[in-house]
Amino acid sequence: MSRNAPAKTNPGNYFEDFALGQELAHATPRTVTEGDVSLYTALYGTRFAVQSADAFARSVGLPSAPVDDLLVFHIVFGKTVPDISLNAVANLGYAECRFGVPVYPGDTLTARSTVIGLRENSNRESGVVYVRSEGINQAGETVLDYVRWVMVRKRDKDSPVVANNVPKLAATVAANDLVVPEELALEDYDATLAGSPHRWCDYEIGERIDHVDGMTIEEAEHMTATRLYQNTAKVHFDQRLAAGTRFGRRLIYGGHVISMARALSFNGLANAFKIAAINAGSHTNPTLAGDTIYAWSEVMEKATIDGRDDIGALRLRTRAVKNADAASFPDKGPDGKADPSVVLDLDYWALMPR
Repeated sequence: MSRNAPAKTNPGNYFEDFALGQELAHATPRTVTEGDVSLYTALYGTRFAVQSADAFARSVGLPSAPVDDLLVFHIVFGKTVPDISLNAVANLGYAECRFGVPVYPGDTLTARSTVIGLRENSNRESGVVYVRSEGINQAGETVLDYVRWVMVRKRDKDSPVVANNVPKLAATVAANDLVVPEELALEDYDATLAGSPHRWCDYEIGERIDHVDGMTIEEAEHMTATRLYQNTAKVHFDQRLAAGTRFGRRLIYGGHVISMARALSFNGLANAFKIAAINAGSHTNPTLAGDTIYAWSEVMEKATIDGRDDIGALRLRTRAVKNADAASFPDKGPDGKADPSVVLDLDYWALMPR
């Protein structure tokens, strides 16, 4: 074989490899199994009843316990990493994320993405790539559709790039655009088994809920989680590479913190059993193994669902902090910026029985 033959390995895309309108079909379909669900539960301790028990799920009209919405998110996200963020500096945010049909063990998920925006950073060493990604099941149904933007290294600082084009994104997903499974019926919802008497009508706009509990991140946990999602981003795996960064250690995948905050939110929001959409999300500061995560949520908005008197939607803003008391934590520091202890700011819609 010629020494000049092209390499068979994939070094990942750098910023200058992306083009506006570029379509990416991501490799490795993934059949979700009950083992995936059990491992996800072991990693985060999530306790929402609809996703935990087949019998409870059947009592609200579903055929069996659906896969946790965030596990679906992570699996779809992981499919996109080799093509989009293998050479990422950091994942910066999410918008217009809407969950579609429920996913059940045995379903097979694939993903595809379209580049919708590009912006080179002023240092010319990296740029921000905006993509819209879609996860679909074996029947071609959409299980997830979302936008994210990620800072990606350039291969060559002096390489030319296309003109900046930053997409205009909606601030929120409209409540009327939320997907509610047609078979879902909450008239017989058992709040005692679900773990809380508080329903949609018991929450007030502006109310702040401290989720009380904390969870410390271990190296083994975040590495296991990232592998579970087949997320191959170097910043999470390669300590030799990470040693040369300003943190000197592997960064925790931001989705790991999202799932931790969601699991912690059970204490105070046990009946917010389904995430219907993520309006916005940002990882405001890095998280490292050894950090302890706490969380609190604020009720931003309440909405009814057209044609449904058994289900309401709460728009929640959940913030996670590291190594700090969440009970009295301020939204911002004295300089008006997010405090360095805040590691996640997530705005989302959750469904809840009325």
